[in-house]
Amino acid sequence: MNFEEEKLELQTRVIKYATDIENGTIKAGKKTKWMVRRFFKDLKQIESKDYPFYVDWNELLKFNRWSGMFKHTKGILAGQLIDLTDYQLFLAANIFCFKQKVNDLRRFREVYIQVGRKNAKSQFLAIVVSYVAFLSDEQEEIYISSWTREQSQLVYNETLSQIRKVDMLREKFSDAYQKITVLNNGSVIKALSREARKTGDGTNPSLAVLDEYKDNQTSELRDTQKTGMVARKNPLLVVITTAGLDLNVPCYSDYQYYTRILDPDDDAENEEIFIAIYELDVGDDVKDESNWIKANPIVATYERGLEALRSDLRIALEQPEKMRAFLTKNMNIWVDQKEDGYMDMAKWQKCRIQTYSNKDMKLLLEGWNTYTGVDLSMTTDLTSVGIVAVKGGKFRVFQHSFMPEENYRERMSRDQTRYDLFKESGCLELTPGNVVDYRFVKQWILDFHKDNNILENGYDKWNALHLVQELEASGITNVEIPQNISHLSIPTKEFREAVYSGKVEHFDDPVLKWALGNAVLKMDEQENVMIGKKVSKERIDPAAGVINAFARAMYDNQRIDLNERIMSDDFTF
Repeated sequence: MNFEEEKLELQTRVIKYATDIENGTIKAGKKTKWMVRRFFKDLKQIESKDYPFYVDWNELLKFNRWSGMFKHTKGILAGQLIDLTDYQLFLAANIFCFKQKVNDLRRFREVYIQVGRKNAKSQFLAIVVSYVAFLSDEQEEIYISSWTREQSQLVYNETLSQIRKVDMLREKFSDAYQKITVLNNGSVIKALSREARKTGDGTNPSLAVLDEYKDNQTSELRDTQKTGMVARKNPLLVVITTAGLDLNVPCYSDYQYYTRILDPDDDAENEEIFIAIYELDVGDDVKDESNWIKANPIVATYERGLEALRSDLRIALEQPEKMRAFLTKNMNIWVDQKEDGYMDMAKWQKCRIQTYSNKDMKLLLEGWNTYTGVDLSMTTDLTSVGIVAVKGGKFRVFQHSFMPEENYRERMSRDQTRYDLFKESGCLELTPGNVVDYRFVKQWILDFHKDNNILENGYDKWNALHLVQELEASGITNVEIPQNISHLSIPTKEFREAVYSGKVEHFDDPVLKWALGNAVLKMDEQENVMIGKKVSKERIDPAAGVINAFARAMYDNQRIDLNERIMSDDFTF
C-alpha cells in the first residue's frame, strides 16, 4: 500500500467511525453523538474559503505510523505491536489534523477526554507525548500532571516503556532523574504532582497532560500549566479523566461547560477546545450490556473486556456500596460522593436560575418575603448568613460568608479550598485582622434589611447574643433556632424536599454549592436528621445558615400566593 492509499484508508476509517455513531450502527451516548455532529459540521465548513481551519490528513498518517512502532505493555496483548482502534484514530484526527490556515498550527489548544477506565488512555497519552517530543522541530517542554505522585507516574512510565522497546529510538533519548530528554531537539518529558509539591510553576510547557483530573481538589495544576503556555506558539493541554465521586471538584464544573459547548442547542462556543465525552445517558440501564459501549469504546468491543465489566457489575450488585464506583469508573457517570451526604448535587444544580451577583439581589427579591439565618463560627473561621426568600410556594436561596483576611490564605492551603475564587465571586467577604469582625456581619445584614425588609432572622444562640441584641435594636425580629437534632430535623428534611421537588431557586452561589456538597447527615434512633459539623469533614457553615433561615421561611403564611392561585387556569371552587 502506497502513501496516498494508506492515508485514504485512515481517513475513511475515521469518517466511517463517526458515521456509524451518527446513524446508530455504533451505540453511543448523547454527548458522543454531539461530538460527531460537531466533527461533521467542521468538515463541511472547511469547504468555505472564509473558514479559518483545514484538515491535514497527512498528520494522521504520521501519528499512526509512529504509534505502530510501539508494543502493548500490559494485558492480553502485551508484547504485540499497537494497532490503533477507530476510536483512537478519531481522537488523533481531531487533535492533530485540524490546523489553522493562517499559520499551519494546530486548531485545538485544549483537549478534554472523559472515558471509562481500562480504555487504553495511558497508552494513548504516552503515544501523544512521545509523538510531540520526538518529531517536533522545537525544544518541547512536556509535563504529565496529576494530583497524586502515583497517578502522574503512570503515563510517564508508559511513555518510557514504549520508547525503550523501539531499537531505532534507544540512542535518541536519555532518561535520568525522572526526566526523559530527546537528544536531537532537547525536548524534555517530566512527571509532576500536587502531592509531591511539584506543580510546574515557573515552567513553559508546550504540551501538558493532566491525568485523572477528577481527583484534583483545586484547579492549581491546570491553571499553572495553562499560564505557563502563554509564550508557546503551538501549545496543547490534554485533560483525560473518568467521572468522579465529588461534584464540587473543578473537573465537574469544566465537564458542565464542555457539555454546553457540545450541545447544539446551547449558545456556548469555543473553537479551541476538542471535547470527547463517552458516558451512559440518564435513565440507561447499567445491566443492559448493549449500553456499556457508550462509556467503553474499547473495553466493550472484545469478550475479555465484557467479562471484566460483568464481573465488576456482579460485585456492585451484591455489594451496593460498590455501585457508586462501578457507575463512575466503568460507566463514566458522575455520582455524588457521600453515601450519607445530605444533598444530591445534581438535583441542586437543576434549581439554578442564573449566576450569582450581589448587584442583582434587590431586583431578584422584589415582592418576596425574606428571612435570614446566622451561623456564627469561632472568630477565626467561616461565618455565614443564609438568605431564604419566599413567594407563591417558591424559595430563592443564597448566602454571604465572612472570613478573617490575615489567615484566609493559610486556611486555603490547609483546607485545599479555593477561598480566593469564592472571594472573587462576591459570595465571601474578608474582614480586616485575624478574627471575623462581627461588625461587618451586622452591617451586611442591616444593609440587606434596608433593601429587602428581613421578616425574621433565625440564629444559633452560641456566640450570637450581642449581635442579636444589636439587630433587635435596628428593628429586625430574631428567633432562636436550637441547634439540636429534634429541632433541626424538620427544616433539614423540608429544605431538601423543596430542592428535589423544584421549589427552590438559586443563583449558582459557589460557596453554598461547596457547603451543601460537604454536608453529611447525622441521624438518631427516631430517624431525626441534621447536618452535623462533627461528621462533615469539610465546612458546612453556609448550608447551616441557610437551614436556620429556612426553619422560619418554611412557615411563611405567603408561601402560596392566593391571588396567583385564584387566577390560574386550573382553579375551581
